[in-house]
Amino acid sequence: MEKRINAGYIITDSITVGDTEFVLGVDKEAPDPYVTWQCSNGSYYFWGHYTSDLLAAKKDLLERAGNALERQIKRQEKKPATKEER
Repeated sequence: MEKRINAGYIITDSITVGDTEFVLGVDKEAPDPYVTWQCSNGSYYFWGHYTSDLLAAKKDLLERAGNALERQIKRQEKKPATKEER
């Protein structure tokens, strides 16, 4: 697997929910060496949350992915049932 890097941060973890990916990056030289981003198409990173604490970054990654999963579940629950599901 090829190493992914964004803005000097090495992507170490990722979670995909639907078509949305959340990643955790590490740059030990940065003032805040940990970041989580939302990512589209594997290379467009946005909405970064920066921190100096690895456990806080991991918690943020899991919370962001969990929130996206909850939104996806709610959207699915609102869809009308198809003929096969009735």
